[in-house]
Amino acid sequence: MICHKVYLIDDDAEMRAATAQWLELAGYDVTTFPNAPTALAQLNAEIEGIVITDVKMPKMDGMEFLARLNSFDKEIPVILVTAHGDVQMAVEAMRQGAYDFIEKPFAPERILDVIQRACEMRRLVMENRDLRRRLSDNVDIDQRLLGNCPAIRHLREEILNVSDTDVPVLIQGETGTGKEVVARCLHDFGARKDGNYVAINCGAVPESMFESELFGHERGAFTGADRRRIGRFEYAQKGSLFLDEIGTMPLPLQVKVLRALQEREVVRIGSNEPQPIDVRLISATNKDLLDECSAGRFREDLYYRINVVELRVPPLRERGGDILLLFDYFSAQASATYNRPAVPLKDQDAGLLMAHNWPGNVRELKNVAERCVLSSLPEEQRLSAILRNPNMEAVLPEGSSLQDLLRHYERCLLEQALLRHKGDVQLVMEDLNLPRRTLNEKMTRYKLERKDFT
Repeated sequence: MICHKVYLIDDDAEMRAATAQWLELAGYDVTTFPNAPTALAQLNAEIEGIVITDVKMPKMDGMEFLARLNSFDKEIPVILVTAHGDVQMAVEAMRQGAYDFIEKPFAPERILDVIQRACEMRRLVMENRDLRRRLSDNVDIDQRLLGNCPAIRHLREEILNVSDTDVPVLIQGETGTGKEVVARCLHDFGARKDGNYVAINCGAVPESMFESELFGHERGAFTGADRRRIGRFEYAQKGSLFLDEIGTMPLPLQVKVLRALQEREVVRIGSNEPQPIDVRLISATNKDLLDECSAGRFREDLYYRINVVELRVPPLRERGGDILLLFDYFSAQASATYNRPAVPLKDQDAGLLMAHNWPGNVRELKNVAERCVLSSLPEEQRLSAILRNPNMEAVLPEGSSLQDLLRHYERCLLEQALLRHKGDVQLVMEDLNLPRRTLNEKMTRYKLERKDFT
């Protein structure tokens, strides 16, 4: 049996020694105290064990002891040992947070069962606290922007290279790849980290309200404007303004945003007084803005104003083993959030994750991890039920080995890269970071011909 910590409080020396002895024989690490005040002097919120205490004791009874213990940690399981006449008191103690009570005289099997369940509960509490602590301590950029693939490592380097400057940055990437995480890193690791970080999704603001959102308005400027409102540009003063999905911004607003950036000032609706602004602009899009410029939906002069530095966030299907790393991370997050055990990955599950195309990218992967943690199915069935891949099932029979699954995933990656680059082998080599000879060998192994993708 795995050894658990038990803190035993009893003023009866013989009972205390006897109980401690058979608990130790059962595999528990026992620390004893003759009274409650002595125990309180040594207990704290970081103890990994549980507490067993008598109710009727001199100096401080079990009820007061429970209240004092709850004052610094309500999640320490406290088991009360009571005489027959103390049962009503014990029931009241459970209302106040006691884990359980055992009536004297008790059978060892009864108390061992209660102790085992209490220890398991405390273990889960401490694991979740540790997870929350580790998640909240993620201050380095490699902990904020997780991943080990070359594209993510290069992206982190680019972020740190420009974060201390005021240069406008355009972040490009598919929906769900983590563009806002990149924007937040640019702010948090830059010279403006002490200023406000202000984000606005350009696709979520009605066109009639857009100008007021960005530039603000004066009281009485229009119907319903019953007070002055500071716009996002002003609120981001000395900080960063993040314009997400900037490609959806209406054309009339693009002109005004361009002027604000050029003149470094805004004029609130209903006012003639310009307000100076000092903001670092970060923009993001899942569209090709040059194509949008050609189609007349985005101003070319604004494009070159916001795109001094361009950062590309790779889609999840191009990130290889990062998929498993991120799944573990999101499982840990969900476990801590929902107080559920994390789901360990089986070989078959790893293959399913690697073979999936991830159209929703990191956002989809986080959703899948949360559903796995919350699922009521047996652990070995959860991922296959949530993440069914019809194409994979058609190619690989149930029970395929991890090696078969990885080969299938590698073939999928090669096919997608060849399709993406229309059979241009040089671009595929750069995209997948492969030498020419290795790429040729893999294409031969999987019977992939360049002419099929041109």
